[in-house]
Amino acid sequence: MIRSKVAAVRTKPDTVLTDIERLMELAEFKNELDPSARTILKDNISWHLFFPATNTTPWQLEGTIQALKNAEYTDIVAVHNNTVVTRTEKGERLNRLQPVYECYEIPQFHNYIPSEITWEKYNPKGRTPALNRVYGDEIYIPREFIGTNIIHLPTIKCHIYTTTTGAMKNAFGGLLNRKRHYNHSYIHRCLVDLLVIQKEIHTGIFAVMDGTHAGDGPGPRTMRPVEKDIMLASSDQVAIDAVAAKMMGFDPLSIEYIKTAHDEGLGTGDPREIELVGDDVSNESWNFSVGDNFASRGGDLLWFSPLKKLQKLFFHTPLVNLFIFASYIYHDFVWYKLKSAPVLDAFSKTKWGKFFDERYK
Repeated sequence: MIRSKVAAVRTKPDTVLTDIERLMELAEFKNELDPSARTILKDNISWHLFFPATNTTPWQLEGTIQALKNAEYTDIVAVHNNTVVTRTEKGERLNRLQPVYECYEIPQFHNYIPSEITWEKYNPKGRTPALNRVYGDEIYIPREFIGTNIIHLPTIKCHIYTTTTGAMKNAFGGLLNRKRHYNHSYIHRCLVDLLVIQKEIHTGIFAVMDGTHAGDGPGPRTMRPVEKDIMLASSDQVAIDAVAAKMMGFDPLSIEYIKTAHDEGLGTGDPREIELVGDDVSNESWNFSVGDNFASRGGDLLWFSPLKKLQKLFFHTPLVNLFIFASYIYHDFVWYKLKSAPVLDAFSKTKWGKFFDERYK
């Protein structure tokens, strides 16, 4: 039984912008996104520093904007989020997304700036057990998201806590602002709860996922980028994550957030029930593995081991700033300084690295 559709195209820099438009048409974005509603672009900045496969690519963003404008979607905005370990403005600049927003005159809003986004209390109609456990009946979402289309712009990559990360995880930044890190012990269920809310508030949900470089290893930052020259798109956030997971070499239904969303009818997580259109990626299996890094080992102890009983002490008090500082030092000044140079040098010599430097100066 076919329940959902995911589009895939193989691409190269010379054609990537038109390929993305074709990709979105194959995934029937016009049937999902209401042209009379505002369309929010939700990019993914997992790290403010540039590192291949980690963040939304400028061509992914530009191709999506071009496709929307060519289809006469006129009300397009971008919404950005901050985290305790990333800086949005720096990320937009270093990953060269800011020039794209400026070129196409896309207004930008930041969900952590009160003058730009209003957070209001929301009572979900569906089941949201993880969010209720963390927030009780004090769930807040951006008022500006209600009645809009949203397009998620993730990359194909692994994640130390959720095995893979993609379209569903991208809502973690946009829809949650207060005490977002409190959800890590329930992260899989939290992503399902966020999809429940998205389906209630948005007029349409779509994703364009970049796999020009995919991230193998302990993501979403400290990864091994692998050039794959693939883009995916779908209106089913569960299905696109399932296809990406299968391509990476994982069984999608063994990943808790995908299986739970599938079982609850929020999308299709079983590859046998997904129609692949465009280029054939059904036999892709990249044998990716997640592994660990210094930060994930500490996180595993404090989020998922018996030590999680001490979470309130470590993460609900000013002590959390010690962990934030340690993460910042480790990622930006230890790992990046020691590990990134050969990767960035190799990337600069690829066709995508040259495209990045030539088109998005």
